[in-house]
Amino acid sequence: MAAIPGLNSLIPLSSKPCRTRTPLFPSLPSTTSLCFFTAKPTSSLSSKISTFSWKLGGAVSAVVSQESVTGSSSSGTDVFKLTYLEGNSWLWEVGGLKILVDPILVGNLDFGIPWLYDAAKKFLKNFQLSDLPEIDCLLITQSLDDHCHLKTLKPLSKKYPNLRVLATPNAKELLDPLFSNITYLEPGQSSVIEGSNGSKVKVQATAGPVLGPPWQRPENGYLVTSPLDQLTLYYEPHCVYNKNFLEKERADIVITPVIKQLLPNFTLVSGQDDAVQLAKLLNAKFIVPMKNGDLDSKGLLASVIQAEGTIESFKELLSKELPDAQVLEPTPGVPVEIQAP
Repeated sequence: MAAIPGLNSLIPLSSKPCRTRTPLFPSLPSTTSLCFFTAKPTSSLSSKISTFSWKLGGAVSAVVSQESVTGSSSSGTDVFKLTYLEGNSWLWEVGGLKILVDPILVGNLDFGIPWLYDAAKKFLKNFQLSDLPEIDCLLITQSLDDHCHLKTLKPLSKKYPNLRVLATPNAKELLDPLFSNITYLEPGQSSVIEGSNGSKVKVQATAGPVLGPPWQRPENGYLVTSPLDQLTLYYEPHCVYNKNFLEKERADIVITPVIKQLLPNFTLVSGQDDAVQLAKLLNAKFIVPMKNGDLDSKGLLASVIQAEGTIESFKELLSKELPDAQVLEPTPGVPVEIQAP
């Protein structure tokens, strides 16, 4: 019996033999041998969740199994691999496609006014653009710096000049000078990403928060559907959603903040019961909580932001409303793998 961070309190683990793994990030050695563990859900769900980690010089890096590197098993089962890169940043792999989400990989997050707010990552301090695998699509949810980070996007556009980009139209002025292959999605609109292996992933925009006057266009959340239509993932990084828009939708996986971030008389990021109601609305089987406020921050704004709630208090609330759902806490840099039944 061994422990996997964030999972051992939820589900019993069974060990499997060590196998050779290929690092997700090419700056690491080409192969390494390590033991991994497959989690067995206690509910009736038969989905498999696996996490892999490898430590090099104290830094955690992600690795994936060679036999499932395409994001689908040999039996034709869809798999999502979700690697949290801290803040609002993610690397998702599904159907052989790698999707980079709201990346902050170059410099700090400071909105151009570091005296007011300046934040650095706590764990993936040395992660660089060169550590990324080949990317198939860039997904941008919002137009502000904590999602559309120009310090990262400018060098990213030089590395991948023809990169497919899906984004909120609110980011048009920022993205148009950098990328040429952009599709701007209004809430309700969708687009299909096609990989070199022929697999297709559907991405549909949903309505997120309004960052300005009430008449302004909302920012985006997204529903991402796997190639065989076996899994759907929902992502919106502020836990702000339009209930009427989502009530006809379903998502097996919900990625959302669960700890609120508050300013005096203003909610920056929601969570807790709002996250529970979101999971219930979408009939989620798995909730992957993101800690987008868990950064090394300084500045005037950082000193007045308050957190409300914990992951444990969220789990308690969730158990009363959606008792069969599982909470999978990601470790930065380590993929959480969710396989369809």
